[in-house]
Amino acid sequence: MDTNVLANLLFPHVTLTPEDMEQRFPTRNLPEGAVISRMAPSPTGFVHLGNLVQGLTSERMCHQSGGLLFLRVEDTDAKREVPGAVQTLIEGLRHYNINFDEGATIDGDAGNYGPYRQRQRVEIYHVYAKQLVLQGEAYPCFCTEEELADIHARQEAEKANFGYFGKWAVWRDRSIEEIKAELDKGTPYVLRFRSTGSIENKIKFTDLIKGNLELTENDIDHVLLKSDGIPTYHFAHAVDDHLMRTTHVVRGDEWLPTLPFHLQLFRSLGFKPPKYLHIGPLMKMDGESKRKLSKRKDPELALTYYRAAGFPVQSVYEYLMTVLNSNFEDWRRANPDADVDAFKFSHKKMNPAGSLFDEAKLRDVSKNVISRMSADRVYDEVCAFAKDYDLDLYRHLTAAPDYSKAILAIGRGGKKPRKDFAVWTDVKPYLDFFFDDWFQITDTYPENFAKSDIKAALEKFKATYDPADDSNLWFDKIKAVADELGFASDMKAYRENPTAFGGSVADVSMFLRVAVTGRLNSPDMYAVMQILGKDRVMARIDAMLATL
Repeated sequence: MDTNVLANLLFPHVTLTPEDMEQRFPTRNLPEGAVISRMAPSPTGFVHLGNLVQGLTSERMCHQSGGLLFLRVEDTDAKREVPGAVQTLIEGLRHYNINFDEGATIDGDAGNYGPYRQRQRVEIYHVYAKQLVLQGEAYPCFCTEEELADIHARQEAEKANFGYFGKWAVWRDRSIEEIKAELDKGTPYVLRFRSTGSIENKIKFTDLIKGNLELTENDIDHVLLKSDGIPTYHFAHAVDDHLMRTTHVVRGDEWLPTLPFHLQLFRSLGFKPPKYLHIGPLMKMDGESKRKLSKRKDPELALTYYRAAGFPVQSVYEYLMTVLNSNFEDWRRANPDADVDAFKFSHKKMNPAGSLFDEAKLRDVSKNVISRMSADRVYDEVCAFAKDYDLDLYRHLTAAPDYSKAILAIGRGGKKPRKDFAVWTDVKPYLDFFFDDWFQITDTYPENFAKSDIKAALEKFKATYDPADDSNLWFDKIKAVADELGFASDMKAYRENPTAFGGSVADVSMFLRVAVTGRLNSPDMYAVMQILGKDRVMARIDAMLATL
C-alpha cells in the first residue's frame, strides 16, 4: 500500500511535521539531572489520597533536583468529565502544598509547552498520527460497534484472547481502494496502531520503584484516534510526555499492563521514553487481610475527608512521608524542629508492593506535628478550620484572640510539649470549659471522699488564693490546705503509708479541678486559673460549694 496516499487521504488538513513540533517545544534549559514530571489526571472531580501520593512523590523529585512539575489535564474522555473538576483538583492539591510550576490553572494555562488540556492539542496529535500512517504503523478501522461485539463473541466462543489483533484485525491489511470507498461514503472510523508484537515474547524493563520487570509484549492494534478525531489517553500521553520533555512519570501500578504498548508507541514515534515509577496501591487491613482502599467503601480515600476531620496539612504530609520513605521517621526523630522539606526524599526508599494506610498512625503523627506548632499557628489553623466546619467555635475563638491564644499556649514548647490534639475537632472539647456558655460539670467527685472534706478544701483555697502568686507559692498553698485537712502534702509519705491520711495533695487538686473546669482531667491548673481570672475562678468554686 502507498502510505503517502493513505496519509493524505486521512489527514489532508495536516501540513505541519514532527520537526515543526520539535521546534515549537524545544528541549528545556534546566540543570543536568533535573527531574521534569507531571500530574496528568482526568477531570472526574474526585481527588483522592493516591493523587496526593503521586503528587508528593513527583513534587519532591522535581524540586529537590532543580527541575519542575507541571499539571496536564487528560480530558480526552468527555463522558467522564465533571464541570469544575480541574479547579477542585488544583485547590485540593494546593491545600496540601503540591504547587505546580506550570500547566493548567483555574483560569487557563501558564507555561510555554501548552496547551495543557489534551482536547486543545488535537492538531498536534494529528501531526504524529499522520506520521505513523506514513510509516505504515497506523491504519483506519471502519468496524461498527456491532461488528466489534461479534468479534468479541467469537473470541469468547473459541476461548481466544480478547482484542483487535491477528485474524481479528479485519481492517489491518485492506486495500487503498476499500479504504477510499468507505471514506467516500462518510463511514466513521478510528485510527489503530499496527502492532508488531506477540504475546509469545517478553520485554525486559527497569522500573525505578518495582525494579527489573519482565512483561508480555503487546500484540493488540489499539485505537490511537477515536472516530471524532480525539486521541485516546495512550496516544496522547506519549506525544505529550515527549513534547513537554517529561523525564520521569509517576503513576499507579494499575498502569503496568499497558506499559508494553506505551513503550511500543514511544519507539514508533521515535521518542526516548521517560523513566517510569509505578507506585503500589494504598491498602488497609480488612479483618485479617489487606485490600486496596476503595472509593466506594473507604471515605478516607477522598482528600476532603482529611479537611473535614481537621487534620492539619503538615500532619497528612508528614504521615505520607512515613508511608513513602522508610527512613523518614528516623530523620524526624533526629531533626524534630527541621522543616520537612529539608528531608532528602528518595524513590529508592519506596515500597514496591504498596503501603498500608493506618489512620491510628496518622493521628499519632498529627499529635507530634501539632505539639511542635506555636500557639499563634495553632490559633490560625484552628480558626481557618472552624470558619468552614464549626462556626460556633470560630466565633468563640475570634471574639477574644489573645484569650484564645493563651489557652492554646498551655503546655506548648519545651522538651516535652503537651499532645492534646490529633485533629482540629479535638480543640473544642479541650477548651470548652474556658467559655462560660459552654462550661458544665461533666465529671463528679469520687464517692470515697466526704462532701465535708471537699467543701472545706474549696473554702480554704478560696481564703488564700491570690492570682499574683507564682506557681510554686500557689502550690504551696494547696499543700497547706491538704495538711489542714489531714491529707498528705508529701506524695512520697502518702505512697509509703496511705492509710495514715484522708487523701493526698493530688486529691485536693482534683477537688479544685472539678469545681473550676468541670472535669477530672484538664491542662495545668495553675495556668488554667491564670487565664480564667480570679472572678471566674471564685464564681465557679462558689457554684460548686452551693451544691455540696
